[in-house]
Amino acid sequence: METLVTAALVLIPARLAASRLPRKPLADICGKPMIVRVLEQALNADIGPVAVACDDKDIAEAVRDNGGTAVMTRPDHASGSDRIHEAAELLDPERKHEFILNVQGDVPLIAPEAIRAAFAPLSNPEVAIGTIATELDPAFRDDPTFVKAIITPNGQGHHRALYFTRATAPSGDGPLHHHIGIYAYRRTALADFVRLPPSPLEMREKLEQLRALEAGMRIDVSMIDSAPMDVNTPEDLARARAAYQSL
Repeated sequence: METLVTAALVLIPARLAASRLPRKPLADICGKPMIVRVLEQALNADIGPVAVACDDKDIAEAVRDNGGTAVMTRPDHASGSDRIHEAAELLDPERKHEFILNVQGDVPLIAPEAIRAAFAPLSNPEVAIGTIATELDPAFRDDPTFVKAIITPNGQGHHRALYFTRATAPSGDGPLHHHIGIYAYRRTALADFVRLPPSPLEMREKLEQLRALEAGMRIDVSMIDSAPMDVNTPEDLARARAAYQSL
Protein backbone atom coordinates (compact mmCIF):
# COMPACT_ATOMS: atom_id res chain seq x y z
CA MET A 1 0.00 0.00 0.00
CA GLU A 2 2.97 2.36 0.21
CA THR A 3 2.75 3.38 -3.44
CA LEU A 4 -0.99 4.00 -3.12
CA VAL A 5 -0.52 6.17 -0.06
CA THR A 6 2.20 8.34 -1.52
CA ALA A 7 0.17 8.88 -4.69
CA ALA A 8 -3.11 9.82 -2.96
CA LEU A 9 -4.90 13.16 -2.79
CA VAL A 10 -7.73 13.31 -0.24
CA LEU A 11 -10.60 15.68 -1.05
CA ILE A 12 -13.65 16.58 1.03
CA PRO A 13 -16.50 18.10 -1.01
CA ALA A 14 -18.59 20.66 0.86
CA ARG A 15 -21.54 22.77 -0.21
CA LEU A 16 -23.21 25.33 2.00
CA ALA A 17 -26.82 24.64 1.02
CA ALA A 18 -28.57 21.90 3.00
CA SER A 19 -32.33 21.67 3.37
CA ARG A 20 -32.47 19.77 6.66
CA LEU A 21 -29.56 21.50 8.40
CA PRO A 22 -28.81 25.01 7.11
CA ARG A 23 -25.11 25.85 6.63
CA LYS A 24 -24.29 22.30 7.66
CA PRO A 25 -20.50 22.34 7.04
CA LEU A 26 -20.15 25.26 9.45
CA ALA A 27 -22.22 23.72 12.25
CA ASP A 28 -20.27 23.94 15.49
CA ILE A 29 -19.08 20.70 17.08
CA CYS A 30 -17.41 21.44 20.39
CA GLY A 31 -15.68 24.60 19.24
CA LYS A 32 -14.90 23.76 15.61
CA PRO A 33 -16.97 23.68 12.41
CA MET A 34 -18.05 20.21 11.30
CA ILE A 35 -16.03 20.45 8.08
CA VAL A 36 -12.90 21.03 10.17
CA ARG A 37 -13.66 17.95 12.28
CA VAL A 38 -13.87 15.88 9.09
CA LEU A 39 -10.64 17.46 7.86
CA GLU A 40 -8.89 16.49 11.09
CA GLN A 41 -9.98 12.86 10.76
CA ALA A 42 -8.82 12.75 7.15
CA LEU A 43 -5.44 14.15 8.17
CA ASN A 44 -5.22 11.55 10.94
CA ALA A 45 -5.60 8.83 8.30
CA ASP A 46 -2.15 9.92 7.04
CA ILE A 47 -2.60 8.84 3.43
CA GLY A 48 -1.66 12.01 1.61
CA PRO A 49 -2.44 15.73 1.38
CA VAL A 50 -5.98 16.74 2.30
CA ALA A 51 -8.09 19.63 1.00
CA VAL A 52 -11.70 20.78 1.22
CA ALA A 53 -13.39 21.42 -2.13
CA CYS A 54 -16.10 23.98 -1.40
CA ASP A 55 -18.57 26.31 -3.07
CA ASP A 56 -18.63 29.16 -0.54
CA LYS A 57 -16.01 31.53 0.84
CA ASP A 58 -17.29 31.07 4.41
CA ILE A 59 -16.38 27.37 4.28
CA ALA A 60 -12.98 28.16 2.77
CA GLU A 61 -12.28 30.74 5.47
CA ALA A 62 -13.29 28.35 8.26
CA VAL A 63 -10.95 25.67 6.90
CA ARG A 64 -8.03 28.07 6.42
CA ASP A 65 -8.57 29.68 9.84
CA ASN A 66 -8.01 26.20 11.32
CA GLY A 67 -4.83 25.56 9.33
CA GLY A 68 -6.39 23.52 6.54
CA THR A 69 -6.32 23.75 2.76
CA ALA A 70 -9.44 24.78 0.84
CA VAL A 71 -10.09 25.23 -2.86
CA MET A 72 -13.06 27.07 -4.30
CA THR A 73 -15.05 25.19 -6.93
CA ARG A 74 -18.04 26.04 -9.10
CA PRO A 75 -21.35 26.30 -7.21
CA ASP A 76 -23.36 24.43 -9.85
CA HIS A 77 -21.86 20.94 -9.56
CA ALA A 78 -24.47 18.19 -9.58
CA SER A 79 -22.50 15.90 -7.25
CA GLY A 80 -19.53 15.62 -4.94
CA SER A 81 -17.70 13.58 -7.58
CA ASP A 82 -17.91 16.48 -10.03
CA ARG A 83 -16.68 18.87 -7.33
CA ILE A 84 -13.65 16.78 -6.38
CA HIS A 85 -12.74 16.29 -10.04
CA GLU A 86 -12.56 20.07 -10.51
CA ALA A 87 -10.63 20.43 -7.25
CA ALA A 88 -8.11 17.76 -8.26
CA GLU A 89 -7.45 19.56 -11.54
CA LEU A 90 -6.99 22.88 -9.71
CA LEU A 91 -4.75 21.49 -6.96
CA ASP A 92 -2.76 19.01 -9.03
CA PRO A 93 -2.73 20.10 -12.68
CA GLU A 94 0.46 18.10 -13.23
CA ARG A 95 -1.36 14.93 -12.12
CA LYS A 96 1.25 13.86 -9.61
CA HIS A 97 -1.45 12.08 -7.60
CA GLU A 98 -2.67 8.90 -9.24
CA PHE A 99 -5.46 8.30 -6.72
CA ILE A 100 -8.22 10.58 -5.44
CA LEU A 101 -10.12 9.85 -2.24
CA ASN A 102 -13.56 11.39 -1.76
CA VAL A 103 -14.47 11.71 1.95
CA GLN A 104 -17.97 12.96 2.74
CA GLY A 105 -18.08 16.29 4.55
CA ASP A 106 -20.76 15.24 7.04
CA VAL A 107 -18.99 12.40 8.87
CA PRO A 108 -17.13 14.20 11.69
CA LEU A 109 -16.53 10.94 13.57
CA ILE A 110 -15.20 8.91 10.64
CA ALA A 111 -12.36 6.69 11.88
CA PRO A 112 -8.99 7.13 10.13
CA GLU A 113 -8.80 3.37 9.57
CA ALA A 114 -12.15 3.49 7.74
CA ILE A 115 -10.75 6.15 5.42
CA ARG A 116 -7.67 4.04 4.76
CA ALA A 117 -9.82 0.96 4.13
CA ALA A 118 -11.30 2.50 0.99
CA PHE A 119 -7.85 2.38 -0.62
CA ALA A 120 -7.18 -1.30 0.01
CA PRO A 121 -9.07 -2.62 -3.06
CA LEU A 122 -6.95 -0.47 -5.39
CA SER A 123 -4.00 -2.79 -4.81
CA ASN A 124 -5.68 -4.82 -7.57
CA PRO A 125 -5.02 -2.99 -10.88
CA GLU A 126 -8.35 -4.21 -12.26
CA VAL A 127 -10.29 -2.20 -9.65
CA ALA A 128 -11.33 1.30 -10.74
CA ILE A 129 -12.99 2.43 -7.50
CA GLY A 130 -12.60 1.33 -3.87
CA THR A 131 -15.20 1.91 -1.19
CA ILE A 132 -16.35 0.58 2.20
CA ALA A 133 -19.31 -1.14 3.82
CA THR A 134 -20.30 -2.66 7.13
CA GLU A 135 -22.79 -5.29 8.25
CA LEU A 136 -26.22 -3.69 8.48
CA ASP A 137 -28.13 -3.63 11.75
CA PRO A 138 -31.22 -5.81 11.09
CA ALA A 139 -33.39 -3.01 12.48
CA PHE A 140 -32.64 -1.00 9.33
CA ARG A 141 -32.87 -3.76 6.73
CA ASP A 142 -36.05 -2.29 5.18
CA ASP A 143 -35.04 1.38 5.49
CA PRO A 144 -34.34 2.83 2.01
CA THR A 145 -32.04 5.49 3.46
CA PHE A 146 -29.58 2.69 4.26
CA VAL A 147 -28.02 1.77 0.92
CA LYS A 148 -27.27 -1.94 0.58
CA ALA A 149 -24.16 -3.21 -1.18
CA ILE A 150 -24.65 -6.51 -3.00
CA ILE A 151 -21.18 -8.00 -2.80
CA THR A 152 -19.25 -11.23 -3.29
CA PRO A 153 -15.75 -12.15 -2.01
CA ASN A 154 -13.04 -11.36 -4.54
CA GLY A 155 -10.51 -13.87 -3.23
CA GLN A 156 -8.14 -11.08 -2.16
CA GLY A 157 -9.57 -10.21 1.24
CA HIS A 158 -12.16 -7.74 -0.04
CA HIS A 159 -15.43 -7.95 -1.99
CA ARG A 160 -16.54 -7.12 -5.49
CA ALA A 161 -19.62 -4.93 -5.80
CA LEU A 162 -22.30 -6.44 -8.01
CA TYR A 163 -24.99 -3.84 -7.30
CA PHE A 164 -26.12 -1.14 -4.87
CA THR A 165 -29.76 -0.66 -3.91
CA ARG A 166 -32.16 1.02 -1.53
CA ALA A 167 -34.28 -2.14 -1.54
CA THR A 168 -33.91 -4.96 0.97
CA ALA A 169 -31.43 -7.23 -0.80
CA PRO A 170 -30.22 -9.86 -1.27
CA SER A 171 -33.04 -12.14 -0.15
CA GLY A 172 -32.49 -15.34 1.81
CA ASP A 173 -30.52 -16.05 4.95
CA GLY A 174 -27.45 -14.03 5.82
CA PRO A 175 -26.43 -10.47 6.64
CA LEU A 176 -27.06 -7.36 4.57
CA HIS A 177 -24.29 -4.83 4.01
CA HIS A 178 -24.61 -1.09 4.51
CA HIS A 179 -22.65 0.89 1.92
CA ILE A 180 -20.78 3.95 3.17
CA GLY A 181 -20.20 6.59 0.52
CA ILE A 182 -16.44 7.07 0.69
CA TYR A 183 -14.69 6.41 -2.61
CA ALA A 184 -11.07 5.94 -3.65
CA TYR A 185 -10.77 6.53 -7.40
CA ARG A 186 -7.98 5.92 -9.80
CA ARG A 187 -7.47 9.37 -11.30
CA THR A 188 -8.34 8.06 -14.76
CA ALA A 189 -11.49 6.38 -13.46
CA LEU A 190 -12.71 9.61 -11.85
CA ALA A 191 -12.17 11.49 -15.11
CA ASP A 192 -14.07 8.80 -17.02
CA PHE A 193 -16.86 8.77 -14.44
CA VAL A 194 -17.63 12.51 -14.48
CA ARG A 195 -17.80 12.48 -18.29
CA LEU A 196 -20.56 9.86 -18.25
CA PRO A 197 -24.20 10.99 -18.36
CA PRO A 198 -26.49 9.89 -15.52
CA SER A 199 -27.45 6.27 -16.13
CA PRO A 200 -30.92 4.65 -16.05
CA LEU A 201 -30.41 2.70 -12.83
CA GLU A 202 -28.65 5.65 -11.18
CA MET A 203 -31.69 7.83 -11.85
CA ARG A 204 -34.09 5.13 -10.76
CA GLU A 205 -32.36 4.30 -7.46
CA LYS A 206 -30.86 7.79 -6.98
CA LEU A 207 -27.45 6.20 -6.41
CA GLU A 208 -24.55 7.77 -8.27
CA GLN A 209 -22.27 4.74 -7.98
CA LEU A 210 -24.58 2.75 -10.25
CA ARG A 211 -23.41 4.94 -13.13
CA ALA A 212 -19.96 3.41 -12.74
CA LEU A 213 -21.26 -0.17 -12.60
CA GLU A 214 -23.52 0.36 -15.61
CA ALA A 215 -20.50 1.63 -17.54
CA GLY A 216 -18.55 -1.53 -16.70
CA MET A 217 -16.25 0.03 -14.10
CA ARG A 218 -15.20 -2.34 -11.32
CA ILE A 219 -15.93 -1.30 -7.72
CA ASP A 220 -14.50 -3.35 -4.86
CA VAL A 221 -15.43 -3.02 -1.21
CA SER A 222 -13.54 -3.24 2.08
CA MET A 223 -15.54 -4.23 5.15
CA ILE A 224 -15.22 -2.13 8.31
CA ASP A 225 -16.50 -2.80 11.81
CA SER A 226 -19.17 -0.10 12.09
CA ALA A 227 -20.69 2.77 10.15
CA PRO A 228 -19.60 6.33 10.96
CA MET A 229 -22.27 8.71 12.22
CA ASP A 230 -23.35 11.11 9.50
CA VAL A 231 -24.94 14.47 10.25
CA ASN A 232 -28.02 15.49 8.28
CA THR A 233 -30.45 16.88 10.85
CA PRO A 234 -30.35 18.94 14.06
CA GLU A 235 -30.86 15.69 15.99
CA ASP A 236 -27.81 14.14 14.28
CA LEU A 237 -25.80 17.23 15.16
CA ALA A 238 -26.75 16.93 18.82
CA ARG A 239 -25.62 13.29 18.82
CA ALA A 240 -22.32 14.21 17.19
CA ARG A 241 -21.69 16.91 19.78
CA ALA A 242 -22.43 14.47 22.59
CA ALA A 243 -20.07 11.91 21.06
CA TYR A 244 -17.25 14.45 20.87
CA GLN A 245 -17.82 15.54 24.45
CA SER A 246 -17.42 11.94 25.57
CA LEU A 247 -14.07 11.43 23.80
